[in-house]
Amino acid sequence: MMVVTRRHYVDVLTASAQTVRLPRADGTTYDYTPTGAFLYASNGSPPRSRIAYAATHVVADPRAVIDWERTLAFRRHIWGYGLGVAEAMDTAQRGMGLDWEASRELIRRSVAEARAVNGKIVCGANTDQLQPGAARDLHDVEAAYEEQCEFVESQGGHVVLMASRELARIAHGPDDYARVYDRVLSQLSRPALIHWLGEMFDPALAGYWGHADLDRADEVCLAIIAAHRDKVEGVKISLLDQGREIAMRKRLPYGVHMFTGDDFDYPTTIAGDGEGYSDALLGAFDLIAPAASAALLALDAGDKARFAAILESTVGLSRHVFTAPTMYYKAGVVFMAYLNGHQDHFQMIGGLESGRSAVHLAELFVLADKAGLLRDPDLALDRISHAMAAAGGS
Repeated sequence: MMVVTRRHYVDVLTASAQTVRLPRADGTTYDYTPTGAFLYASNGSPPRSRIAYAATHVVADPRAVIDWERTLAFRRHIWGYGLGVAEAMDTAQRGMGLDWEASRELIRRSVAEARAVNGKIVCGANTDQLQPGAARDLHDVEAAYEEQCEFVESQGGHVVLMASRELARIAHGPDDYARVYDRVLSQLSRPALIHWLGEMFDPALAGYWGHADLDRADEVCLAIIAAHRDKVEGVKISLLDQGREIAMRKRLPYGVHMFTGDDFDYPTTIAGDGEGYSDALLGAFDLIAPAASAALLALDAGDKARFAAILESTVGLSRHVFTAPTMYYKAGVVFMAYLNGHQDHFQMIGGLESGRSAVHLAELFVLADKAGLLRDPDLALDRISHAMAAAGGS
């Protein structure tokens, strides 16, 4: 077995500016020569045929929590491709380093920025101002949701009602979920999106809607939506289960949108079938915004083949980034932003960058290059080289 060392990487960098030595899981290394091709435009217009949001990450400031300049610049990058921003959600490390205080400021600044550039934005409302185990009863959960929803709407944002860890902890069954969502939805001034985040993303949300059985959980969620049709614009399910998403969207009340959260199979769910299609609210779109924009514009033009070809070319990258343990996908999202020059370092709030190995990140680089998504190939090569050298040195 070859031991991966810093010296191995540096030798290759000296010998060839176009080749980088990357590690394999078995401890050996291989030389990779990037294609060096960025395949997409530098911007795009808003799509007409689908609603599309990218769940965006935050750029950490090593001296504080958030680098506001870089974080807002990345949102302008997303809007520049015609996509909407889904703010302060799990991609932004909500529940994994980003607390409510920081989320409030993030929402405030991002909504103001969206208004300035005429960008589309929705914002996550949760109950995470409650410390784990702090909720004494359902009233505490309701009050926490109400506080956050009121703040989002006071800023001019639209609410994404996120799944609550505290509700999952104290709820005794479906009736408790129905009570909380009834209370919160009934007080909104604008229709919201409901987000069902699966336990592969957050183990604390196991058994959400009061059932471990997903078929029974579907029924509870659908009943809540039907009871509040005028307060629900759509539902995003993040269960990485294409069949379940398609079956559920067929049962949604007329006018309620299904927003795919399936980062494994989004091309087919967005394309749809004879009975409907899914809109999109995806962490994967943070990674692949240029391709997502081009694909959706092709769909607008009636070119379904080009739409499918573009998005299919990105699926390998997305599946890799969202591979188990899926909760650490955020590290891949941030590393992609680092490779593409949207930030100057690969550091995350709370040191979450350690959630993925050098082998995982090396494969991400290869897949991003093959998908034509590295906008400055020379910069990306330099950064992967230094990242792998640092990993080898350790």
